Amino acid sequence: MTDPLRPSDHADSAPSAGAAASDDITQPQLGVVGWLRWGWRQLTSMRTALVLLLLLAIAAVPGSLVPQRSADPNGVTQYFTDNPDLAPVLDKLSLFDVYTSPWFSAIYLLLFISLIGCVLPRTKHHWKALRSQPPRTPARLSRLDDHRTREIAVEGDADAAGAAAVETAAAQLRKSGYRVARYDGRGTFSVSAERGYLRETGNLLFHGALVGVLIAVGVGGGFTYTGQRVLVEGQAFANSLLDYSSFNPGRFVNGDTLTPYSMTLDRFDVTYVPPGQPGSGQAGNFVAHVTTQAPGSDPQDGEVRVNHPLDVQGDRVYLLGNGYAPTVTIRDAQGNEVFHDSVAFLPQDANMTSLGVIKVADGLPQQLGLLGFFYPTMDVLDTGALTSTYGALEYPTLTLRVYEGDLGIDDGTPRSVYTLDPSGMTQIAGGDSGNPAIQLMPGQTEDLPNGLGTITFENEAPAGAVGYEGSVKRFASLSIHRDLAGPWVLGFALLALFGLLAALFVPRRRMWVKASPQNGTVLIEYAGLARGEDPTLAAAVDQLADKHGATLPAPPSQSHPDTGKVD
Repeated sequence: MTDPLRPSDHADSAPSAGAAASDDITQPQLGVVGWLRWGWRQLTSMRTALVLLLLLAIAAVPGSLVPQRSADPNGVTQYFTDNPDLAPVLDKLSLFDVYTSPWFSAIYLLLFISLIGCVLPRTKHHWKALRSQPPRTPARLSRLDDHRTREIAVEGDADAAGAAAVETAAAQLRKSGYRVARYDGRGTFSVSAERGYLRETGNLLFHGALVGVLIAVGVGGGFTYTGQRVLVEGQAFANSLLDYSSFNPGRFVNGDTLTPYSMTLDRFDVTYVPPGQPGSGQAGNFVAHVTTQAPGSDPQDGEVRVNHPLDVQGDRVYLLGNGYAPTVTIRDAQGNEVFHDSVAFLPQDANMTSLGVIKVADGLPQQLGLLGFFYPTMDVLDTGALTSTYGALEYPTLTLRVYEGDLGIDDGTPRSVYTLDPSGMTQIAGGDSGNPAIQLMPGQTEDLPNGLGTITFENEAPAGAVGYEGSVKRFASLSIHRDLAGPWVLGFALLALFGLLAALFVPRRRMWVKASPQNGTVLIEYAGLARGEDPTLAAAVDQLADKHGATLPAPPSQSHPDTGKVD
């Protein structure tokens, strides 16, 4: 209480007269503005940005586990059918629309604001630092860990020799990429140098590029669309909404924004490893030969290969899959054609055993559904089941089960063309119907059960074809994709990579050289200081001392090899 060196308001001091003794600490009242300022500082801290980035990655996980309406609407419908109790709960949580859900958008926007709040103030501070001079030389360089000294003998004016030595050091540092500033005092001459601001520039570039990626994905994604279309050989496609099998547009995409052009699948070529060789039956090269044409231009030939898309009027056409499309003709009992089409059969194994569905909605007394298997090279297993032993057309066979009744399409409910729901139909051929399944080879015709008519497996082979070559058309599953954000995302990603490399590998350091003239000698001091971890700083100081010392006169006596200090 009587200590003259202890202030009266010290924590251990006795309370003054008239003041109530209390151990409570009184905190200042922040108020609304204070709390808002505190919240903004928390949001714009780098720690918060990293947490939000991690949350964004975690929030995207459900999008890969649950089918999304924007990419797989049929999968969502099937999920509701398979999980009638769980699906409504997931739907309320927006798990079928993860990337447009309120909670995902909130994380996205908070991350966007946090990054901008981090980058802008740091950019302003960095700009001021770039325009400022290096800091003044510390009064006692010997306190720094990386410190070297050298003493030289001079004849004549020691001050002039010290100034010349510092000017030489400044020139060497400037040549090495340092920003330098001279700070001469009473009886001393010094140069302060610093470099490594590219480290902070790279850090800001990295975070600014992340903001650019978010903007490119958010804005550019609105102008992006992806569509799928299955084309059979000889079939044409026009780039319009009505001609897509499925279409996933961005927010700002409509029918008027699609670039007009047409594309025709002329031929689909595929090669198989011949029997008896290693890898027999495996498919080799896939090539879809197409003809594209834009309004007012001549037709252009092109090829679509696996991992080699075709560019058409800014769209990229990818090859997703392929298979056989048997051409089937169905006639009623009077011989009138009620169905004629090349139907895509989806491959089920490596030997192209394919499953397909044929639906006849009109022209017969009842709607007809045919569930078929196509075998390019048919063979019979020991169990009596049919299979394909080779992917090429060596012994093509088509088998069909026939159902009659309601296809379930009259009420407007969307149905996949690749599936058949026989729950409301009666099987009249194959299975337990009492009639054998229909079995056809190219060019053959069979009667439909119950006198409904006939079905023909058309032979598409051109004149002069050998065997069954070309007897069945092929189809190609194509994906048409336009991504305006792609180049921007790539550019910002490269900027982020360059910024990250600079932030990781460019050291930021300061160097000082100080000359103190004495009686007939000049004491030269070298020192360095790193901002952050810099294991090469000591070597850099040694290199500066050796390089600069080579331009100086010999020291008056031998120095210790470890410290450089003279005896």
